[in-house]
Amino acid sequence: MLNFNPTAPLTELDIAFRLALSFLVSAIIGAERSSRRQIAGMRTHILIALGSTFLMCLSIWLPQSHPEMKTGDPGRIAAQVVSGIGFLGAGAMIRLGTSVRGLTTATSLWITAAIGMGFGAGMFFASFAAAVFGLLALRIIDIFEKRFFPQERTKTIEIFYRGNAPDVDAALKALETLGMRIHTVDIDVAPGAGGASHVSALVGLTKHLNVPQLEAALSGTGDIERIESKEKS
Repeated sequence: MLNFNPTAPLTELDIAFRLALSFLVSAIIGAERSSRRQIAGMRTHILIALGSTFLMCLSIWLPQSHPEMKTGDPGRIAAQVVSGIGFLGAGAMIRLGTSVRGLTTATSLWITAAIGMGFGAGMFFASFAAAVFGLLALRIIDIFEKRFFPQERTKTIEIFYRGNAPDVDAALKALETLGMRIHTVDIDVAPGAGGASHVSALVGLTKHLNVPQLEAALSGTGDIERIESKEKS
C-alpha cells in the first residue's frame, strides 16, 4: 500500500510510485525542449529524472534498511547527483561563433534532476511546484524576454567604395540609426587618386537586417560599389 508520509519507512511500491511521478513531470519538461529542437529532449530529461529519483530513494532506503550503519547519511548520494549533473549540462552547451547555445537546456537538466530528487524524497507538492515554475520559466518568461529583451546577433557589415574618400562617420551614424550597435571598425583606404576603400564594421543588432534599407541609409556616404553582410564566426 502506498504511503504518502515522507517520514514513514520507504517501501519498493513507494519507490515505484515516485519514479512514475518523476517520469511524468520530466516528460513534460523534456517535451518543451524537444519542441524547440534542442540537443537534450524528452528521453534525456526522463532518464535524468528517473536516475536522480532512484538515487534519492536509495539514499533513504539504505539507512532504514541497515540501522546498524550509525554513520549513514541520506544526503550523501544526493550531493553527488548535484555535482555530477554539471557534466551533462556542459555537454548540452555548444559554442557557435561568438555565442554559446544550450545554456537553457543545461539548466533545465539541472532542475529536472532536482525535481527527481524531490520526488525521491517524498516532497510531492514541492516537486510539482518546482516543475510548474520551471515550465513557466521555459515558456512564459521566454515570450517575455523575446518581447522586451530581444537577443542581439553579431554581424560584419562590409562596405566597398570606389573612391578613397568615404564619409566613415556618416556611415557609422547610418548604421546606428538602423538600430545597430557598433563594436569595432576597420578602414582600408588605397592610396592615390581613383583608389578604392573598404570599411568593415562589427555590429550587434536585434532586428532582421533589411538590405534595401541598409543600402538607402548608406547611399550618401560615398560611391558604394557593393555592401556585404556576414555572420560573425
